[in-house]
Amino acid sequence: MRLHEFDLIAKDPTTSARSGMFQTAHGPVRTPVFMPVGTRASVKGVLPTQLHEIGAQVVLANTYHLFLRPGSDLIAQAGGLHTFMNWDRAILTDSGGFQIFSLADTLKLDDDGVTFRSIIDGAWHRWTPEDNMRVQEDLGADIIMQLDQCPPYPAEKDVVASAVRRSADWAKRCKDAHVRESQALFGIVQGGVFGDLRAQSVERLGEIGFPGYGIGGYSVGEPHELMLESLAPVCDQLPADKPRYLMGVGNPTTLVQAIGLGVDMFDCVLPTRTARMGTAFSSQGRMNLRNAQYARDFTPLDPACTCSTCTGYTRAYLRHLVNVKEMLGSILLSVHNLHFLIDLTTRARAAIEAGEYAAFAREWMSGPGAEDY
Repeated sequence: MRLHEFDLIAKDPTTSARSGMFQTAHGPVRTPVFMPVGTRASVKGVLPTQLHEIGAQVVLANTYHLFLRPGSDLIAQAGGLHTFMNWDRAILTDSGGFQIFSLADTLKLDDDGVTFRSIIDGAWHRWTPEDNMRVQEDLGADIIMQLDQCPPYPAEKDVVASAVRRSADWAKRCKDAHVRESQALFGIVQGGVFGDLRAQSVERLGEIGFPGYGIGGYSVGEPHELMLESLAPVCDQLPADKPRYLMGVGNPTTLVQAIGLGVDMFDCVLPTRTARMGTAFSSQGRMNLRNAQYARDFTPLDPACTCSTCTGYTRAYLRHLVNVKEMLGSILLSVHNLHFLIDLTTRARAAIEAGEYAAFAREWMSGPGAEDY
């Protein structure tokens, strides 16, 4: 396979689910894929060796946070993110646009770029699309994202329309400025929950042309059903020969539904964040390990799971760690939750390639744990 080529391996006969392979500079990525988030060049509490063991193919890092600290120039001097964080598989960097626009009271926006204040020391910084590309090239990830404007939910249609126009203009400028050939630059579809604006965004990005497409502007407060309703036509409109990346979504049930619509890539902080709160994903639904019912439960966390947490530790022990705030509890639950989502996408891929994804999705959605997610 050529670098940044997407090979469509199989398509489910009765849904839009598909399996594929995307070639990066650090090896092929099999899709559907869930990608753990390492915002500051670290998946919280999880060693790179553990990420290897649970089958992580891609790790995310965030341009905004790494730009502020330790600085993209320092990471470039270290040899790039792969060397800096000791990770030899693919890395994806978000542009940081979501983080900037989530701090709306500390930014100044115009068509040329965005000026924002640091959450660390309050200093003002200015990013144009060209600046953002230079920072991401310094970081050296395999897949990088355009600088875009992510409007909140709810937002008036004219506000979302302006964000679609500006994001498309910035996409063109990002592509023109990007020179590091080892990196795949993805465009990002915006448009909120407005179908016509999403279609406009897809059309503009398609005219520019990218090796893959992020689908942004979701998980910002919109109803789950409305997200899926507006997501379906976006997947239909995007090029069939390019990967589709639903940004910031990691709810297990949403993954199953979105894969059925044709999404290939996912990321989210949910599995590690909920782990630090003492909550585990499982085949029986969410489990709050603080609950007294687990105090003398010496069975595995999830008997259906094969991760090192489930094969090595009991619910009672994990509850003890959570309740006394031992960091090992967060680590073990993070490993399990990440394994749970990676395994879910692996099983989904196998079902697609067997032509049985519809049955796989029905079984998941009717299972005892689906209503908890």
